[in-house]
Amino acid sequence: MGNLFIAPLAAFDVNWSVYMMFIVIIGGIGTLEGPILGVIIFFGLRELMTGPLGLSGGWYLVGLGIIAVVVMIVAPRGIWPALRDRIGVRLLDVHRAAPRPAAAAILPAASEQVTG
Repeated sequence: MGNLFIAPLAAFDVNWSVYMMFIVIIGGIGTLEGPILGVIIFFGLRELMTGPLGLSGGWYLVGLGIIAVVVMIVAPRGIWPALRDRIGVRLLDVHRAAPRPAAAAILPAASEQVTG
């Protein structure tokens, strides 16, 4: 019966919002790769801090907060945009460019040119 019970506090907990903000801020805002990298970093750091380092309770959240502040100071757009600009790799690029006008629209046809 306990597994069939859904509570609003479990679905809309403040921790979920903080986790999602941490993931996006650390990984990179405005990219598709950033949150993917942020999830990998978040779960890796969480397991490292609670396992081998032995930080229990809310202390690992303090550690994650310190890491988030350091990343925001060093790379304000996140880790992925800084890494992407440094190594020049674009994996899931969603960059849009304005369409270029066709050459025929720029240059008038030979029959339309007035000689004279």
